[in-house]
Amino acid sequence: RPKSSRRTVSKSTGLTCPFAGSCKVNKAQRRHCPACRLQKCLDAGMRKEMILSAEALALRRAKQAQRRAQQAPLQLSKEQKELVQTLLGAHTRHVGTMFDQFVQFRPPAHLFTHYQRLPIPVPVMPLLVHLADINTFMVQQVIKFTKDLPLFRSLPMEDQISLLKGAAVEICHIALNTTFCLQTRHFLCGPLRYTMEDGVHAGFQEEFLELLFRFHGTLKRLQLQEPEYVLLAAMALFSPDRPGVTRREEIDHLQEVMALTLQSYIRGQQPRPRDRFLYAKLLGLLAELRSINNAYGHQIQHIQGLSAMMPLLQEICS
Repeated sequence: RPKSSRRTVSKSTGLTCPFAGSCKVNKAQRRHCPACRLQKCLDAGMRKEMILSAEALALRRAKQAQRRAQQAPLQLSKEQKELVQTLLGAHTRHVGTMFDQFVQFRPPAHLFTHYQRLPIPVPVMPLLVHLADINTFMVQQVIKFTKDLPLFRSLPMEDQISLLKGAAVEICHIALNTTFCLQTRHFLCGPLRYTMEDGVHAGFQEEFLELLFRFHGTLKRLQLQEPEYVLLAAMALFSPDRPGVTRREEIDHLQEVMALTLQSYIRGQQPRPRDRFLYAKLLGLLAELRSINNAYGHQIQHIQGLSAMMPLLQEICS
């Protein structure tokens, strides 16, 4: 070990080896016995005055964290601001208000929030038809959203189709999360209320619904702002590993642009209760959303007659 290397030990506590100093100190086991590790450093020529106290080490780490925070951009660049505005504009025009329009698609009476739900069976077919209609409507709005993005339209048509087939359902759920109520675990869409029981009644497997509702609860608790939701959707859209993609490097670069913009936006906000490691948590949720997307395709095949009611979803999930 070079003489300039530092160690840290608590100076108020004497280090002793329980095995009479006979511990083997190597890369794999160097943390097993602090006493033998320290002695090996001293035998290699490290000076005792180079040992940091716990207080000095904490101070050094705090200074390092402060330097990293100072180096990180706290404000979006001009290009990033323009990107966020483009995404928000397209989102407002096509996605932001679509949940209030669900009421136009023949909802069964029990879905209305003012309706007193009673423990009596309701016909499955009207519920299935309604769910098929609103799922198709959401995907249509997501397609309009993506077509309103110049960066997306600049890609070859075959890549646009591949990216949309891969991300449409994921973007729908990212947007749908804004309607999720943590207290009731219901989706509140205008005057309508959707529960897990509705999904079970329609034929979705309870295991899938538990996975879906747990995802929405986790994402909702992060208290995202609208730009963060939209940037997360853009990261899902520009995924270079979707089947059929040809310009992987270009799409990978576009996803990196979205990711860096999201990171900068998060750093520039006031601290929130759950913003520690927020970006890393969002990456994990994007991966979880992939699993939900795959499972959803199996679900609509599993429910008799549902896939035939929504050929657009059938095409996307094929």
